Amino acid sequence: MTASVPAPAPVLVLATHNKGKLRELRELLRGQVPGLDVDTQVVDAAAVGAPDVAETGVTFAENSLLKARAVARATGLVAIADDSGLAVDVLGGAPGIFSARWAGRHGDDAANLRLLLDQLADVPDEYRGAAFVCAAALAVPGSAQGQGREVVEYGQLEGTLLREPRGAGGFGYDPVLQPTGLDRSCAELSPGEKNAISHRGHAFRALLPAIVEALAGR
Repeated sequence: MTASVPAPAPVLVLATHNKGKLRELRELLRGQVPGLDVDTQVVDAAAVGAPDVAETGVTFAENSLLKARAVARATGLVAIADDSGLAVDVLGGAPGIFSARWAGRHGDDAANLRLLLDQLADVPDEYRGAAFVCAAALAVPGSAQGQGREVVEYGQLEGTLLREPRGAGGFGYDPVLQPTGLDRSCAELSPGEKNAISHRGHAFRALLPAIVEALAGR
């Protein structure tokens, strides 16, 4: 009997339990790093037993760095984290860092969407501007605040908030944001279309040179 070949060990961990974010990162990295098997070597926090990290920062950048640092320390792997959310013009940038728990319970997308739409029910279309905002952070094992290798990059996707959700793709607030220049919501875009313009895609692409450099000597 031929012995099975073990899968390559993980080398990069995305500090999230969100499978949608992991899929996006894997597709971004596919073919970018020689010898990297993105399907087995790029993993989420659950795959390596990384701890959940409290988002105690007051900005997207602070929260993304908190998570990347903690996961890099706990796993000894290069870690990436992002913090992202929806910034609504008439709400002064809210929900912002509270986007995932806007209705009170973290990750309840349906409740978050309904509360936001109810809050904006009387807002005319011309004032329903909003943007998805993302800060993505890279932390190399052993780094800490003030020393080591850390990088933060940003991305944004501007659009208009619809009055009702549209589309079955994506996650979070995707069904209610229609990107500027398009006639579909983010949830009606294909994964490729979304990745090409998304806030997270912009931030991760800006971070890509640092990721490649961090993995080059693995």
